Formats: sequence, C-alpha cells, structure tokens
Amino acid sequence: MIYFDAAATSFLKPPQVKQAVCEAFDTMGSPGRGAHPLSLAASRTVLQCREQLAQLFGLPDPARVCFAHNATDALNTAIFGLFAPGDHIITTALEHNSVLRPLYRLEEQGAQLTILPADAKGCVNMEDFARALRPNTRGVVCTQASNVTGNALPIGQIGAFCREHGLYFVVDASQSAGVLEIDMVRQNISVLCFTGHKGLFGPQGTGGLCVMPDIEVRPLKVGGSGVYSFMHHHPSDYPTALEAGTLNTAGIAGLLAGLEFIAATGRENIHAREEQLAQRFRIGIAQVRGVRLYGDEHAPERTAVVAMNLGDEDAGEVADVLAQDYGICTRAGAHCAPLMHQALGTVEQGLVRFSFSYFNTEDEIDTAIGAIRELSGRLYGEDAPC
Repeated sequence: MIYFDAAATSFLKPPQVKQAVCEAFDTMGSPGRGAHPLSLAASRTVLQCREQLAQLFGLPDPARVCFAHNATDALNTAIFGLFAPGDHIITTALEHNSVLRPLYRLEEQGAQLTILPADAKGCVNMEDFARALRPNTRGVVCTQASNVTGNALPIGQIGAFCREHGLYFVVDASQSAGVLEIDMVRQNISVLCFTGHKGLFGPQGTGGLCVMPDIEVRPLKVGGSGVYSFMHHHPSDYPTALEAGTLNTAGIAGLLAGLEFIAATGRENIHAREEQLAQRFRIGIAQVRGVRLYGDEHAPERTAVVAMNLGDEDAGEVADVLAQDYGICTRAGAHCAPLMHQALGTVEQGLVRFSFSYFNTEDEIDTAIGAIRELSGRLYGEDAPC
C-alpha cells in the first residue's frame, strides 16, 4: 500500500509515537486529578506537550495552550468564544467546513459574515480584506493553507491588517502546523487552532487552541476541572478555562512524541522534503494527456498537496481505481471545502488529492506517476504521456 493522504491523517508516523501511546496506558492516570505517581506522570507529559507546542508556535505562555479533540473542536471554541450576534467577521472561500459551519451558525444568530472570493487558482486578493471592513468588524477567521490545493495564505500580512484595525485573528492551522512557519507574536495571531493527527504526527483525537495572553475566550464547555470543585462557575484560569473534562492523556503522549520528532528533525527539513516529493509528482504528471492540475503552483508558500483530475472522469472513480488496481491511497470528493470547489469549478466532478508525507519515498512517487500515465493511456491511447 502507498499512502498519499497525509492531509487527512498522517498515517505514516515516527515509530516513537505509537510507543508513547502504548506506554501511556501502562504508566499514566488522569492529569491534574491527584498527587499519586500515575497522575503526576500524566501531568508531566501534558505540561511537556504544552511547552513543545508553545515553542513551535511562538506562544509566550505554555499555560495558554488548551487541548481539544481536534481542530474542529478548537475552532468552535474560538469562534463562539470570541464573537457574538452583531459582530462582523471576515473569512475566505478557502475554508474548511470546520470554519464555515460555525460561522454560518453564528450568522443565523445575528452576526454578519463576509466571505472573500477565491480566483480560478484558489487564491485570495489581499486588497479584499480592506474592502470588506465595516464599523462593526470584529475579526478575521481563516486557514493558513488550503486543504484542497495546498496554497498558503500570507498570514503575516493578514495579521498585520488585523493589528492595524484592532481585530481578532483566528487561524486554522490544520494543514500547516508542523509544516509551515508559525509565530503567533510576529504574525499577530490571537488564537491558533490546530489538530494533532496531521503535520504534528500525533494520534487522532488530539488538537487544541493556543490563546495569546491578552485574549480571553469564553468557554464552549464547562464541567469537571480537577480544581475549585465547589465553585458554581467553571474556573477562568488557563488552561483549565477551556479544558472541561479529562484530557486524552495517551493521545497527548503520542502528540508529544511527534513534536519531539519535529524538533529533532527540523520543521524546515520536513517541509522541504515533502515539497520535493510533491514537486516530483507534479512535474511527472503535468504533461500527461487529460491531467488537469489545480491551485497555484507558483505560490510563495504551499503544503505538499497536488490536486488533479483526469479528463472528465469522476474523481471518486479515479481514486477507487488507484486504490484497487495500484494500492495507492488518495482522497477524492469535495474535501469539506465547498466554496473552494466552487471557485475551481469542480463541484460536480470533485478532484483527486494527493498529499505527501516526510516518510514517503521517491519510488512511491514514481509508481504513482506511472499509474496516472497508465490510466490516461486507457482513456486516450498509448501515446497519452506525450
């Protein structure tokens, strides 16, 4: 099996991630729920993970790293915790439904929403941010990198725009955490929402939000906290304020192992390796007859995603053939990003997304190139690669 679906989940992970999860079941209890050795071991692991995440994202205070189940959980917390009916929020057509649907719900409750359009390559015009400003504009919520095309938004410029106009800036780092540079202070990010199971190499069921020290987010959930048990209200101290209930300690242990791998290997090296593989694939299929590529291949910054279609063939059928005949795992369909597919003109057909991992090989890339050429040959004849 060849796995090219890292943008969904990094199935290929450092072996120490699995080891850390297994060891957690034998050595850890509930963090912050006692002073016995198993609870203390869990608490130390959780603290170390907060510290690693704060360092990776340029967050000044590790206590402001608040764990969640995934980026969707974190984005719901941030969006409903910062904005209210009457506020105006700016977002983009690049967004995943984990951003769009909370904003649509908030709009139904009385907020106002502006969605900046994307062009045929999936790019947003930066001048549109200024044009969208209103007296009641409260913030910008956007992804750092599209899960469909891999194109990255210039979050440094967007953060500067938010600083200039006193706006909250919420960034969905689902596709970029562990891959692209993130510095919350320099890029003026108010809240960074991340998931653990993609570029951070952690298990599913991990993620969270990093909240700058001058930002207060209303909790989405309240309940058990392990402290102040006689209070009627949930504690307001971070990270407890946004962490009701028992944490996924085994998952966080695995996430910590993934973060340690990134620190040892170098985020820049991981990104360079993945982009090298993506570029090899992109060049290898670009001239194949019937292949149509999406996104801006000349974007200043991007993740290791190549989105394509083969003629007028349904993307799902192409992905099925790749899986069944060649053992190649990809992701086809709408990718939970409907507005991006509208911009690309792929609502009916969908597209096939190849997303590459640091652990993929050149031989796997070449096998996939050969598979696309063979599929093209079936459709157009043996001269298809020319």
